[in-house]
Amino acid sequence: MSSFVWMKVLESAPERYDRGVHRLSRGRIDDVYRRIAERVAAPARTILDIGCGTGGVSLACAARGAEVFGIDLDAGMLEVARAKPVPGDGTVTFLQLAAAEIEDRFPERTLDAVVSCLAFSELSPEQQAYALKIARTRLRPGGELLIADEVAPRSGARRAWYHLRRAPLIALTYVLTQTTTRPVAGLADAVRATGFREVTETRIWEDTFVLVHGVRAEAAGASASTEEGS
Repeated sequence: MSSFVWMKVLESAPERYDRGVHRLSRGRIDDVYRRIAERVAAPARTILDIGCGTGGVSLACAARGAEVFGIDLDAGMLEVARAKPVPGDGTVTFLQLAAAEIEDRFPERTLDAVVSCLAFSELSPEQQAYALKIARTRLRPGGELLIADEVAPRSGARRAWYHLRRAPLIALTYVLTQTTTRPVAGLADAVRATGFREVTETRIWEDTFVLVHGVRAEAAGASASTEEGS
Protein backbone atom coordinates (compact mmCIF):
# COMPACT_ATOMS: atom_id res chain seq x y z
CA MET A 1 0.00 0.00 0.00
CA SER A 2 1.10 3.64 -0.44
CA SER A 3 2.97 5.17 2.46
CA PHE A 4 1.11 7.24 5.02
CA VAL A 5 3.73 9.97 4.69
CA TRP A 6 1.23 11.30 2.15
CA MET A 7 -1.01 12.10 5.11
CA LYS A 8 1.13 15.15 5.80
CA VAL A 9 0.25 16.49 2.36
CA LEU A 10 -3.43 15.65 2.85
CA GLU A 11 -3.47 17.46 6.18
CA SER A 12 -2.73 20.70 4.31
CA ALA A 13 -6.15 20.28 2.66
CA PRO A 14 -8.38 18.85 5.44
CA GLU A 15 -11.47 18.77 3.23
CA ARG A 16 -9.72 16.16 1.06
CA TYR A 17 -8.15 14.18 3.90
CA ASP A 18 -10.83 11.49 4.27
CA ARG A 19 -10.97 10.78 0.57
CA GLY A 20 -7.19 10.71 0.28
CA VAL A 21 -6.59 8.34 3.22
CA HIS A 22 -9.39 6.10 1.97
CA ARG A 23 -7.60 5.81 -1.38
CA LEU A 24 -4.14 5.39 0.15
CA SER A 25 -5.41 2.54 2.34
CA ARG A 26 -7.41 1.02 -0.53
CA GLY A 27 -10.56 1.48 1.50
CA ARG A 28 -9.23 -0.43 4.51
CA ILE A 29 -8.95 2.49 6.93
CA ASP A 30 -12.67 2.23 7.73
CA ASP A 31 -12.05 -1.34 8.90
CA VAL A 32 -9.41 -0.03 11.32
CA TYR A 33 -11.87 2.50 12.73
CA ARG A 34 -14.38 -0.35 13.16
CA ARG A 35 -11.82 -2.61 14.86
CA ILE A 36 -10.93 0.10 17.36
CA ALA A 37 -14.56 0.89 18.18
CA GLU A 38 -15.51 -2.76 18.53
CA ARG A 39 -12.65 -3.33 20.97
CA VAL A 40 -13.10 -0.36 23.32
CA ALA A 41 -16.41 1.44 22.72
CA ALA A 42 -19.69 0.75 24.52
CA PRO A 43 -22.55 2.79 26.02
CA ALA A 44 -21.57 4.86 29.08
CA ARG A 45 -17.85 4.51 28.37
CA THR A 46 -15.70 7.65 28.23
CA ILE A 47 -13.01 7.59 25.52
CA LEU A 48 -10.16 9.94 24.61
CA ASP A 49 -9.03 9.93 20.95
CA ILE A 50 -5.51 11.39 20.65
CA GLY A 51 -4.81 12.97 17.26
CA CYS A 52 -8.40 12.54 16.14
CA GLY A 53 -7.95 14.32 12.81
CA THR A 54 -11.24 14.45 10.92
CA GLY A 55 -12.92 12.24 13.51
CA GLY A 56 -13.00 8.77 11.94
CA VAL A 57 -12.23 6.86 15.14
CA SER A 58 -14.15 9.24 17.41
CA LEU A 59 -17.34 8.90 15.38
CA ALA A 60 -17.00 5.12 15.11
CA CYS A 61 -16.80 4.94 18.91
CA ALA A 62 -19.76 7.30 19.33
CA ALA A 63 -21.79 5.07 17.02
CA ARG A 64 -21.46 2.37 19.68
CA GLY A 65 -22.80 4.66 22.41
CA ALA A 66 -19.59 6.03 23.93
CA GLU A 67 -18.88 9.54 25.18
CA VAL A 68 -15.84 10.58 23.14
CA PHE A 69 -13.37 13.44 23.42
CA GLY A 70 -11.34 13.88 20.22
CA ILE A 71 -8.24 16.07 20.48
CA ASP A 72 -6.05 17.45 17.71
CA LEU A 73 -3.90 20.54 17.10
CA ASP A 74 -5.05 21.06 13.50
CA ALA A 75 -7.97 23.52 13.46
CA GLY A 76 -8.81 22.66 9.85
CA MET A 77 -9.09 18.94 10.57
CA LEU A 78 -11.27 19.65 13.60
CA GLU A 79 -13.54 21.86 11.51
CA VAL A 80 -14.13 18.96 9.14
CA ALA A 81 -14.74 16.61 12.07
CA ARG A 82 -17.26 18.93 13.72
CA ALA A 83 -19.26 19.22 10.49
CA LYS A 84 -19.96 15.47 10.42
CA PRO A 85 -23.14 14.04 11.94
CA VAL A 86 -22.68 11.96 15.08
CA PRO A 87 -24.07 8.46 14.50
CA GLY A 88 -25.75 6.30 17.13
CA ASP A 89 -26.47 7.32 20.70
CA GLY A 90 -23.00 8.48 21.71
CA THR A 91 -21.56 11.97 21.94
CA VAL A 92 -18.37 13.56 20.59
CA THR A 93 -16.59 16.69 21.77
CA PHE A 94 -13.75 17.83 19.51
CA LEU A 95 -11.07 19.94 21.22
CA GLN A 96 -8.02 21.74 19.84
CA LEU A 97 -5.56 20.30 22.30
CA ALA A 98 -2.03 18.88 22.30
CA ALA A 99 -1.11 15.60 23.94
CA ALA A 100 0.96 17.61 26.44
CA GLU A 101 -2.24 19.35 27.58
CA ILE A 102 -4.16 16.17 28.39
CA GLU A 103 -3.15 16.28 32.04
CA ASP A 104 -4.59 19.81 32.35
CA ARG A 105 -7.94 18.93 30.75
CA PHE A 106 -8.64 15.40 32.02
CA PRO A 107 -8.26 14.39 35.69
CA GLU A 108 -6.56 11.12 36.62
CA ARG A 109 -8.60 7.90 36.49
CA THR A 110 -11.54 9.41 34.59
CA LEU A 111 -11.30 7.60 31.21
CA ASP A 112 -12.39 4.11 30.22
CA ALA A 113 -10.25 4.01 27.07
CA VAL A 114 -7.59 5.99 25.24
CA VAL A 115 -7.22 5.44 21.48
CA SER A 116 -5.04 6.84 18.74
CA CYS A 117 -4.89 6.13 15.01
CA LEU A 118 -2.11 7.36 12.72
CA ALA A 119 -0.89 9.90 15.26
CA PHE A 120 1.99 8.19 17.09
CA SER A 121 3.98 7.99 13.83
CA GLU A 122 4.15 11.80 13.95
CA LEU A 123 5.64 11.82 17.47
CA SER A 124 9.24 11.44 18.53
CA PRO A 125 10.09 8.49 20.81
CA GLU A 126 10.19 10.90 23.75
CA GLN A 127 6.76 12.30 22.87
CA GLN A 128 5.38 8.78 22.47
CA ALA A 129 6.67 7.82 25.93
CA TYR A 130 5.11 10.93 27.45
CA ALA A 131 1.75 10.31 25.73
CA LEU A 132 1.70 6.71 26.97
CA LYS A 133 2.50 7.78 30.53
CA ILE A 134 -0.23 10.44 30.55
CA ALA A 135 -2.72 8.03 28.97
CA ARG A 136 -2.09 5.47 31.71
CA THR A 137 -2.60 7.97 34.53
CA ARG A 138 -5.87 9.20 33.01
CA LEU A 139 -7.33 5.71 32.64
CA ARG A 140 -9.35 4.07 35.38
CA PRO A 141 -7.99 0.73 36.69
CA GLY A 142 -8.87 -1.79 33.99
CA GLY A 143 -9.11 0.96 31.37
CA GLU A 144 -7.95 0.17 27.84
CA LEU A 145 -5.34 1.63 25.50
CA LEU A 146 -5.49 0.97 21.73
CA ILE A 147 -3.04 2.48 19.26
CA ALA A 148 -3.14 1.85 15.50
CA ASP A 149 -0.38 3.02 13.19
CA GLU A 150 2.00 2.33 10.35
CA VAL A 151 4.85 -0.10 11.01
CA ALA A 152 7.76 -1.50 9.01
CA PRO A 153 7.44 -5.19 8.02
CA ARG A 154 9.52 -7.69 9.99
CA SER A 155 10.66 -9.79 7.02
CA GLY A 156 14.06 -8.71 5.71
CA ALA A 157 13.15 -8.59 2.02
CA ARG A 158 9.74 -7.06 2.60
CA ARG A 159 11.24 -4.53 5.00
CA ALA A 160 13.92 -3.49 2.48
CA TRP A 161 11.31 -3.02 -0.25
CA TYR A 162 9.13 -1.04 2.17
CA HIS A 163 11.91 1.45 2.95
CA LEU A 164 12.99 1.69 -0.71
CA ARG A 165 9.44 2.48 -1.80
CA ARG A 166 8.94 4.93 1.05
CA ALA A 167 12.14 7.00 0.60
CA PRO A 168 11.06 9.23 -2.32
CA LEU A 169 7.68 9.84 -0.69
CA ILE A 170 9.39 10.98 2.52
CA ALA A 171 11.57 13.41 0.54
CA LEU A 172 8.63 14.81 -1.43
CA THR A 173 6.48 15.17 1.66
CA TYR A 174 9.22 17.07 3.48
CA VAL A 175 9.69 19.43 0.54
CA LEU A 176 5.95 20.17 0.48
CA THR A 177 5.22 20.33 4.22
CA GLN A 178 8.59 20.52 6.08
CA THR A 179 7.34 17.62 8.22
CA THR A 180 7.29 13.86 7.93
CA THR A 181 6.18 10.69 9.64
CA ARG A 182 8.01 7.54 10.63
CA PRO A 183 6.72 4.01 11.12
CA VAL A 184 6.33 3.23 14.81
CA ALA A 185 8.87 0.82 16.26
CA GLY A 186 8.85 -1.10 19.52
CA LEU A 187 5.41 0.22 20.40
CA ALA A 188 4.20 -2.92 22.19
CA ASP A 189 7.35 -2.97 24.31
CA ALA A 190 6.88 0.71 25.16
CA VAL A 191 3.29 0.05 26.20
CA ARG A 192 4.44 -2.80 28.47
CA ALA A 193 7.21 -0.64 29.95
CA THR A 194 4.66 2.04 30.82
CA GLY A 195 2.88 -0.45 33.06
CA PHE A 196 0.06 -1.77 30.88
CA ARG A 197 -0.77 -5.48 31.11
CA GLU A 198 -2.35 -8.01 28.72
CA VAL A 199 -0.57 -6.25 25.84
CA THR A 200 -1.36 -7.61 22.37
CA GLU A 201 0.09 -6.63 19.00
CA THR A 202 -1.98 -7.33 15.89
CA ARG A 203 -0.30 -6.93 12.50
CA ILE A 204 -2.46 -6.33 9.40
CA TRP A 205 -2.13 -5.10 5.79
CA GLU A 206 0.77 -7.32 4.74
CA ASP A 207 2.59 -6.56 8.01
CA THR A 208 2.63 -2.77 7.43
CA PHE A 209 0.08 -1.71 10.06
CA VAL A 210 -0.22 -2.55 13.74
CA LEU A 211 -2.86 -2.37 16.46
CA VAL A 212 -1.45 -2.45 20.01
CA HIS A 213 -3.87 -2.98 22.88
CA GLY A 214 -3.21 -2.89 26.62
CA VAL A 215 -5.04 -2.66 29.94
CA ARG A 216 -4.12 -0.35 32.79
CA ALA A 217 -2.47 -2.18 35.66
CA GLU A 218 -1.80 -0.80 39.11
CA ALA A 219 1.84 -1.88 38.93
CA ALA A 220 4.29 -2.44 36.11
CA GLY A 221 4.28 -6.24 36.15
CA ALA A 222 2.62 -6.84 32.79
CA SER A 223 1.91 -10.03 30.94
CA ALA A 224 2.02 -9.89 27.15
CA SER A 225 1.05 -11.81 24.06
CA THR A 226 1.25 -11.35 20.32
CA GLU A 227 -1.38 -12.24 17.77
CA GLU A 228 -1.55 -12.02 13.99
CA GLY A 229 -4.40 -10.49 12.00
CA SER A 230 -5.35 -10.01 8.40
